[in-house]
Amino acid sequence: MIPGLLPRLPLYWLFHRTGQPVLLPFSLVVSVSFRCNSRCQTCGVWRRANDDMSAGEWERVFAAIGRGPVYITFTGGEPFLRRDLADIVLSACHHCQPAVVTIPTNGLLPERIGDQVARICAGAPDTRIGVNLSLDEVGERHDALRQVPGNWERAMETWQTLKALQSRHRHLVLSVHTVISRFNASRFREVYAGLRFLQPDSYITEVAEERVELDTVGWQITPAPEVYAPLADFLTGEAARAAAAGSARVTQAFRAEYYQLAKRILAERRQVIPCYAGWASGHIAPNGDVWSCCIRAEAVGNLREHAYDLRPIWAGQPMQALRRSIYRCECACPMANASYANTLLHLPTVVRVMARLVRPTQRSRSA
Repeated sequence: MIPGLLPRLPLYWLFHRTGQPVLLPFSLVVSVSFRCNSRCQTCGVWRRANDDMSAGEWERVFAAIGRGPVYITFTGGEPFLRRDLADIVLSACHHCQPAVVTIPTNGLLPERIGDQVARICAGAPDTRIGVNLSLDEVGERHDALRQVPGNWERAMETWQTLKALQSRHRHLVLSVHTVISRFNASRFREVYAGLRFLQPDSYITEVAEERVELDTVGWQITPAPEVYAPLADFLTGEAARAAAAGSARVTQAFRAEYYQLAKRILAERRQVIPCYAGWASGHIAPNGDVWSCCIRAEAVGNLREHAYDLRPIWAGQPMQALRRSIYRCECACPMANASYANTLLHLPTVVRVMARLVRPTQRSRSA
């Protein structure tokens, strides 16, 4: 559990139920650009037009937000295509003081990624900095899925660079991230085994989804529910074992719950637990558009038109209308960013997580 967040959770329950008090999200996704140097079979974000806010504009955004978000993800496209990414991230760390920052990357720019991450780690020593290397296959199969020859080789160079940095920056957390799609679901266990040699601090997966943000609506990239279900059970078991072994116990226990939640959402096509996208989690697009999430990617206002202040947009009528739609369960998805906030705010899930954490302790005492 992130320190300082627990006392705020009842206020988010009240906000979700009554609309008051209006709180800024504690989990914020910031897309710094749609530009990307991959051509993945599961993503078309690189096709989108770009109108990226400058580092100076992002500085104004974070200054207006101030303290509040405890978890900020900087994504793209490929975020490291921005040479000023470190400036943007450090601005957020200075003004918002998040407990955790995460940055996904395809690993195609080893030298730049190393330089930027080194700057971020040095400039934000009190924030846990997570870098997630995105790997959807192994070796040449990964290159084929990403449609970039040499991607795997450059990703491995990036990983070694980051590992060297980690020896100097203990608050740097290195994860491997796999998107499970119809292209790799049948081989997922082989992929999982093939990536273990990297020995990441954490291994993360999510389901490939048809997103407005990624321009993938109609692509049919999501694995069939009956294909994903046994993979979810396998991943839940792996996460539970990691939690029992003492490896990031709370995170792994919530991850075990997420995989089961994703399995049910795919099979039942409904919100299995209440969604807090638009309440506890939110998304800002590269041009300053504000979304509840990247699945629907429905702009409820633009920061450039509101003096770079998120508050009037977050409290405005368009956002309230979108919240009503989400509250009425007119959409459902297993998107990871929102789902982790949702599980944290769902009391039965939290109880199950606590039970997972207690059981290994009880076993060890009885041994």
